[in-house]
Amino acid sequence: KAFHVKDAELNTSGKQGVYSGFQDWPHRAGRFRSLGDGQVDFGAIFSQLAVHDYDSWAVLEWECAIKNSMDGAREGAEFIAQHIIKVSESSFEDFIGQGADTSVARRSLGLDR
Repeated sequence: KAFHVKDAELNTSGKQGVYSGFQDWPHRAGRFRSLGDGQVDFGAIFSQLAVHDYDSWAVLEWECAIKNSMDGAREGAEFIAQHIIKVSESSFEDFIGQGADTSVARRSLGLDR
């Protein structure tokens, strides 16, 4: 299994729909973009992958109507690496079970004099 990573944008108007008829790719309303240049919420996607313990490939399929392919591929690989979330090995509230000294807390709150 693999997560197919691709970005896109959709900027429709009253004059053109998703595929924009015979417009060339840079002028279409719906077009693929380099990672991070489109409208996909990758923060939310990578968060969900982490929540569901996804541990397989994140594969870049680069297509962009504007950017140079070498720049897009290099930036895309960096983009994926920066968005991968290393899942915590413990719960964020594990500090609670560390045996806190309640007498210090009580004195700080003025409960023990």
